Amino acid sequence: MTIINLTTKIKAPIETVFDASRNIDVHQQSASKSKEKAIAGITSGLINLDEMVTWRGKHFGFYLQHKSRITAMNFYDYFVDEMEEGHFKSFKHEHFFEEENGFTIMKDQLQYETPFGICGRLFDIFFLKKHLVYFLLERNTILKKVSENQN
Repeated sequence: MTIINLTTKIKAPIETVFDASRNIDVHQQSASKSKEKAIAGITSGLINLDEMVTWRGKHFGFYLQHKSRITAMNFYDYFVDEMEEGHFKSFKHEHFFEEENGFTIMKDQLQYETPFGICGRLFDIFFLKKHLVYFLLERNTILKKVSENQN
């Protein structure tokens, strides 16, 4: 299992950052380089507990689909999305939020497993983890801009 931890400091209220983080339209904006679109389930606006979204995007030269569901949510400090269908053996993205001195500290913890044994593990080591870190950093940059511009 691979675990990615990222922290982003955003000068915006926790409610603003929390809602931007679960906004399908903001995600599509942040994932525009991979042409990622919501194609089923909640395809626009805010996603909530027990709701599902299916994403289709181009990664590593292939169009791939990833169906996830919000499996836990505690307004305004935590939510989790987990893969229901896709190309990972498992995929769980936890989102944590806390306020500190006028800032929202947003923490991502992404845990995933690749299929295909040693081949999947090598692909992860050489390509996938770097790709996912970049994807999350790009997402968080857009979340930061969107959230800070709403103030």
